[in-house]
Amino acid sequence: MNEEMLRQYARLVIHIGVNLQKGQPLVIASPVDCAFFARLLVSEAYRAGAKDVILNWRDDHCVREHWLRADDCLFDNVYPWDALQKNTLAREGAAYIGISATDPENLKGVDPERLRRWEVATGRDLKEFNRLQMNNGFPWCVVSIPIASWARKVFPDRTDNEAVEMLWAEIFKSVRITYNGEAIKEGDAVQEWRTHCDRLKSRAKKLNTFNFKSLHYTNALGTDLTVEMPVDHIWMAAEESSAAGVSFVANMPTEEIFSAPLRDSANGVLVASKPLVLNGNIVDGIRLVFEKGRIVEVHADSGEETLLAAVNVDEGSHFLGEIALVPYDSPISSSGILFYNTLFDENAACHFAFGEAYPGCIRGGDKMSVDELIARGINAESTTHVDFMVGTEDLSIVGTTHDGRQVPVFENGKFAF
Repeated sequence: MNEEMLRQYARLVIHIGVNLQKGQPLVIASPVDCAFFARLLVSEAYRAGAKDVILNWRDDHCVREHWLRADDCLFDNVYPWDALQKNTLAREGAAYIGISATDPENLKGVDPERLRRWEVATGRDLKEFNRLQMNNGFPWCVVSIPIASWARKVFPDRTDNEAVEMLWAEIFKSVRITYNGEAIKEGDAVQEWRTHCDRLKSRAKKLNTFNFKSLHYTNALGTDLTVEMPVDHIWMAAEESSAAGVSFVANMPTEEIFSAPLRDSANGVLVASKPLVLNGNIVDGIRLVFEKGRIVEVHADSGEETLLAAVNVDEGSHFLGEIALVPYDSPISSSGILFYNTLFDENAACHFAFGEAYPGCIRGGDKMSVDELIARGINAESTTHVDFMVGTEDLSIVGTTHDGRQVPVFENGKFAF
C-alpha cells in the first residue's frame, strides 16, 4: 500500500465523493479494521472546513455475535437515540461516507427472519434518513478499502498479505488513482474523474433522447425480460446533486447509467450472472420470474432462504426499483475479478434492483410525494433496495420507442451506440 496514494484517495472521497462544504457536518461509518483510512478522511474533512466529523464504528466479530446471540426483541426496533442521531443529521444536510469492507459471509448461519425483521425496523424507524438519502437530500458516498477476510475470498490462493495488496491494486485502479499500475498525479486524478463523469453523463443524455417505452433483455444464460419505462423517466449517471445544489458522486467507483422502471410492467425472467453478497451471506444462481411487475418465483442455487427473506421485506420489495446499464467491457468487468462486494460487482455488469426506486429518476420526482410517485408508476414505498447483476458477454437489450421504433441498446454485452 502506497501512503501517498492512500492520502490521495482520501482527498478524492472528500472533495469529489461527498464534495464536503465548509461548515458542513460529516458522518463516517467505518469498520474498525479500516480505522487508519477513516483517520485520513477525518483529517482531510477538517482541512476542508468540516463543522464536525462523527465516526460510527463496526466490527465483523461483534456484529456476528450480536446477530447470533442478542435478545430476539432487539431486531424489531432501532434504539431511539440511534434513530434520532441519523434522522437529525440527515435533516440538517450532513454528508455521509460509508466504508464498505466486510467478510462476505460474516452472517452465514444467522436466521434470515431476524435479518428481514431488522430491515423492516430500520425502514420504519429510519424512514426520514432513508427517504432523504434516496432523494439526495444530503451528499453521500460509498467507498471501500481491503480487509483480510474479504481479500481472502477474492484471492483464495494467496496469503493474507498478498491478497490484501492485490485488492488494493484493483481498488486504486477502479477509482482512477492508478493507470497501468502507475500512480496518477493528484491533479490528473481529479481531472480524470471529471472526464469520466462527463463521459457517463453524455451517454445518459443520449439514452434520454430515445425516451424508451420499453426494454427487452435476452441472453443465453436464460434472461428474457421486457420492462416498461415511466413517462418522463430520466437516465442518470455519476454525479448527482444534493438538496443544497452540491454535486457529489454516490459510489466510488462508478460505471453505471441508471433509471427507474415502471413498477407494474416487468414480465419474464431475470437470471443473475454473478453471486450476490446479501446481508452477510453469498446468494448464487439467482433466478427471478416476474408477472405484471411482481416477483412471483424466487430461486437460488445457494442462499435461497436469505434471498426470499429480502424479497419478502414488504410489498414494494416484490417489484423492481432500479434498472442500470454497465457494458461488459467496463474496466472493473475487464479485470475478470469477482469482488464479492456489490459496490464493485454492480459496476462490472448490467443490473437491476428490487425495492425502492430513486425519485430523481423521473422528471420532477425529487419534489413529489410518495403518493405522487406511486401514481406515476415509480416503486416509491419500500424499506429495501437490493442490486443484483444480470449482465453477460452476450447480453442483448432492445429498446422500443413510443412510436414503435426498435433501437439496439446493447449488443454482445456492450452499448450499441
